[in-house]
Amino acid sequence: MTASTAPLTRRRRMFPAWFRDVLSRPSGAIGLAIIVVHLAIALLAPMVVPYDFAAQDSKAMFADPSAQHWLGGDHLGRDVLTRTLMGGREAILVSTMATGVAVLWGGLFGIFLAFAGRFVDEASMRMVDALLAIPWILFVMLFVAGLGTGMGVLIPILGISYGLSIVRIVRAAALDVVTRDFILAARARGERRSVVIVHEMLPNVLDTLAVQAAMTWSWMLLGFSSLSFLGFGATPPTPDWGLMIADARSAMMVSPWPVLAPMIALSSLIIGINLLSDGLAKALGVDRMKKSAV
Repeated sequence: MTASTAPLTRRRRMFPAWFRDVLSRPSGAIGLAIIVVHLAIALLAPMVVPYDFAAQDSKAMFADPSAQHWLGGDHLGRDVLTRTLMGGREAILVSTMATGVAVLWGGLFGIFLAFAGRFVDEASMRMVDALLAIPWILFVMLFVAGLGTGMGVLIPILGISYGLSIVRIVRAAALDVVTRDFILAARARGERRSVVIVHEMLPNVLDTLAVQAAMTWSWMLLGFSSLSFLGFGATPPTPDWGLMIADARSAMMVSPWPVLAPMIALSSLIIGINLLSDGLAKALGVDRMKKSAV
């Protein structure tokens, strides 16, 4: 078997190699460090926060930063530092699980469409285009308004909504793989379609899927926080960054820290994820700006 006909995965670096390549790039190393810090805070916050996140103290209402309350108090006298440290737990959990749903169904469905043939591919992609034309927030709020705001509703709905764009990206990458000689050889041997998709095509689009997963995670995090800000995500008194911003925005001129602290926390995590996805894209040679095939 020649180099031109060998499966692409045989000529690609293994996981430790490209992971070291990601860490050797400033964007990848900085992004991963920021993410690790946020994950550590989310895990350890219940054990290190100075106050109960729901505890109210009338003396701390709109309080300025002090030795007792390092980031001051909010409009109910709750400690802003405590709520900020705790605020990423639900957002990270929901966005991570919803990203997994989006990557799983979007990636497999995109590969299937590239493999299925012209009629199924064209018909399905027109349906995907029609759904993508609907603003994601309207799509999500339509279901949330009828089914509720629990994690059991938000995770699959967000996963389905954000998975639509993954279908397009992965399908475009799979279309380049499906015409390779090793795919034609597998089909000529009589391999089942599921076997070809999982063992031959999936490994050769994992680089594109990995970069898209990192990008989707940042969008998902921002999407969940936006829903919380609008009252369709986390519910009071749950400490959540989007909900904290919504609660304190009207009094920002009086006490800015209840708004600035969750904004900085949310922004830093999104920046970290985007830096990691940039380093990942460079390490794997994936063009993040490449248009998907129609």
